[in-house]
Amino acid sequence: MLTVLPIRYVADVEASREFYAGLGLTVRQEPGAAVWVRLTAPAGALGVHASTVSQGRPPGTTELGFATDEPLEQVAQRLQRRGYPYELVEENFGRSIRVTDPDGVVVQIQRIDPDTVRRSAEALTGNGNGA
Repeated sequence: MLTVLPIRYVADVEASREFYAGLGLTVRQEPGAAVWVRLTAPAGALGVHASTVSQGRPPGTTELGFATDEPLEQVAQRLQRRGYPYELVEENFGRSIRVTDPDGVVVQIQRIDPDTVRRSAEALTGNGNGA
C-alpha cells in the first residue's frame, strides 16, 4: 500500500508536532521522535522532520513523499519498465527511491525501517543504552 506522505522540514519538531496535533492530526509514536514524527489523519498523513539532520533542507521546505510497505525493488522495477530513472538511497530511516517527476520535482518513495530509525536517533542523541 502506498500512502501519500508530504514531509515538512522544520526548525523545531516539538513545536510543529504540537501545532499539527492541535489542528487535529494524530501523533503516531515512532522511534526518533526528537527528529521525526508522523502525524496521521483519516485522509492522509504528514511527516515532520528536523531540518538540522535533513541533509541540507532548510526549515520551511516541503517534499512530496510516499511511504510504502512494498519492497522498494518492486517499485524500482515498475519505474524502470516505464522508463523513469531513479536513485535507490540508504537513509537514516531505512531506504528510499528518489525519482524526478515531469516538472523536475524530486519525489521520494520511502520504506521506513524502525530499527534503522532507532539506531539513527540514538546516534544523534547520544543515547546508546537502548532505552
